[in-house]
Amino acid sequence: MKKSLLLVTASLVAISAAAPAMAADLAARPYTKAPAMVATIYDWSGFYIGINGGGGSSHATWDLTGLGREGSHDATGGTVGGQIGYRWQSGQWVFGVEGQGNWADFSGSNTSALTGNSNRTKIDSFGLITGQVGYAWNNVLVYVKGGAAVLGTKYDIHTPGGAFVASSDDTRWGGTVGVGLEYGFAPNWSVGVEYNHIFVGGHDQNLTNGGVFVQTDHVKQDVDMGLVRLNYKFGGPIIAKY
Repeated sequence: MKKSLLLVTASLVAISAAAPAMAADLAARPYTKAPAMVATIYDWSGFYIGINGGGGSSHATWDLTGLGREGSHDATGGTVGGQIGYRWQSGQWVFGVEGQGNWADFSGSNTSALTGNSNRTKIDSFGLITGQVGYAWNNVLVYVKGGAAVLGTKYDIHTPGGAFVASSDDTRWGGTVGVGLEYGFAPNWSVGVEYNHIFVGGHDQNLTNGGVFVQTDHVKQDVDMGLVRLNYKFGGPIIAKY
């Protein structure tokens, strides 16, 4: 009996001695910090190239020199083209330059109040050279733009029966202003919508038939158009930790 009590007592002493050591081992385990979270910040900087398409309307007013107002009309239709540019970002501000060229089919006509003939205007091409200033909320960009514009336009006169009277082709420079909204849906891709106004002012247009002068009209002309754009940007997003 005494021998059994001695064995139990020795076991309890051994367990008591081992407990602090085990606690010390548990406390010594190193603390592992949770991995830092990361957020993708869209970077608008870099060269880009893209395509666009949409529609527009050109308001044209014809004044027959020396006689007075012939009338006005809206030349409407569609357009497709492309753009290339470069942007650089500073904080949330985005600055850029862009060149754009489009094929167009904006056409319309009216009956002259003076001659009874049909005066027709058709814009078949245009180009824009612009600067941009924008503000970005990560992958959403709002911007304004402005610069120079060039229009390729054809002017025609026909009799009420459709017979050709005179025509003229012209390349006319003017200005443009616009505003756009763009969304980066992938590291290198963005889609957007844009509105542009082109104004070329008034100018004298000499219309001829077979090289023979027929008449001069003072034509006032401007263009309003809306475009959908798809761009590919060279480069990618930056990664920021927080």
